[in-house]
Amino acid sequence: MRWLTLYARSRQVPASLAAVVVSTVAAWALSRNGGGGPGDPRLPVLLLATGAMAASIGLSGQDLALDRTAAIRWVPRRAAHVLLAGAVVGTALLTVQAMGEDMATTAFVVRDSAGLMGLAALGAALAGGQYAWTLPFSWLSFSFFAPPPTSVPTQVASWMLLPPGTAAGTWTALALTVTGTAAYALAGPRR
Repeated sequence: MRWLTLYARSRQVPASLAAVVVSTVAAWALSRNGGGGPGDPRLPVLLLATGAMAASIGLSGQDLALDRTAAIRWVPRRAAHVLLAGAVVGTALLTVQAMGEDMATTAFVVRDSAGLMGLAALGAALAGGQYAWTLPFSWLSFSFFAPPPTSVPTQVASWMLLPPGTAAGTWTALALTVTGTAAYALAGPRR
C-alpha cells in the first residue's frame, strides 16, 4: 500500500467522508422541505459543523506513540489534513447548492468551514482526536442560543451565523483557522 492510503485508513477518512455525505444528504432533504427558509443560516451552519465534527474524529491516529516516532515530517501533513478536511466539508455544501438548493453564499461556506475545522483542530491539540468534536459542537450550541449580535463580543460569539461581510465573523473565523491549524500541526493531537 502507498503511504497516502495508509494515512487515510489510520485517520478514519472513509468513515468521516461517509458521515459528511450522510449529513449533506440529510441537509439537502431538509432544505427541499423548506427547513429554515431562505436566508436562514442555521441549516448550512449545522451541515458545516456536522461535517467538521465528523472529520475531527480522524485528527489522531490509531497509535500516538507510533505517530510521534515516525521518520516523516508530520507538521505539513497535519496542516494539509486540516485544510483538506475543511475544503471537503465546504465542497459538500456547495455541491448541494449546485443541485438547486441555495442555502448560503460561497463566501459564507468558505469562512465557516475553515473556521470550524480550525476549531476542531484546536480541540484535537487540546483534548485529543477523540474529543476534537466538542469545541465545534459547544460553539455551535452557544451561537444558536446567544443573544442577538449587537456588540462585538456577541458578534464573535455568533460568528458562524453572521453574514459573510461582517468583520467580526471573518476575523474570528480566520483567527480560529490559523490558531487551530498551527496548534495541531506543531503539537499534534493530545495523548
